Amino acid sequence: MQPSRMPALFIGHGNPMNTLADNRYTAAWRRIGASLPKPRAIVAISAHWYVPGVAVTAMPLPPTIHDFAGFPQPLFDFRYRAVGDPAMAGRVSALLQPLAVEMDQRWGIDHGVWSVLAHMFPQADVPVVQLSMDRTQPATFHFELGRRLAPLRDEGVLMLGSGNVVHNLALLKWQGEADTSYDWAVRFEQAVKNRLTRRDHASLVDYARLDTHAHLAVPTPEHYLPLLYVIGAQSKDEAVSFPLEGIDMASLSMLALAVGELNLV
Repeated sequence: MQPSRMPALFIGHGNPMNTLADNRYTAAWRRIGASLPKPRAIVAISAHWYVPGVAVTAMPLPPTIHDFAGFPQPLFDFRYRAVGDPAMAGRVSALLQPLAVEMDQRWGIDHGVWSVLAHMFPQADVPVVQLSMDRTQPATFHFELGRRLAPLRDEGVLMLGSGNVVHNLALLKWQGEADTSYDWAVRFEQAVKNRLTRRDHASLVDYARLDTHAHLAVPTPEHYLPLLYVIGAQSKDEAVSFPLEGIDMASLSMLALAVGELNLV
């Protein structure tokens, strides 16, 4: 029996090597997964499918996409073998009408999604559908799409946004999370948390005004925008919680947001 309303999640996915790691981030993702009722399906919005136009994966067996370079071979060998859900893809398209949505047969599941689901649902036993983000559109467009997709939460569907609210690869410190984080990264993550707690969606959509160093925290928008889909699906006075926070590698926010009730085990 499905709950009356499924939580919606934003997860900071960080380094793709988290797929194979056992650390505080992956432990938190496992706890989140264990706390959820089993979804009917997952509709995922990833930073790594940022293209002109809106598309939804509509194939029955989506491939695992290794959309990166320079990592160890075991990461390229990893496969996340969840099935797709063409009917759910059709439902997503219907909710977004009159927007034209391509029924995609080429993309699959990218590492922004499978690096997290490898821990949340390690058996890959929940169908996964990915929705692209239209890079030609402003932040308000992405927030509005989240609002239109909100009914999925009442149908047993988990909405999952995957990105990082602070994401500056040019300024990473590869020594690891013990390194001192940049003050601007810590400050921007806290500014986002404060607005999320206050349900100040307007400020979160207009994220460039959140801090004087927002241009360092969000040098390009694709890792931030999945957050807007999740808060777009938030109902009035619905609670939020933060199962995880903190800066990794000095300039990657690992903030995780849960919209709705999440009872961590």
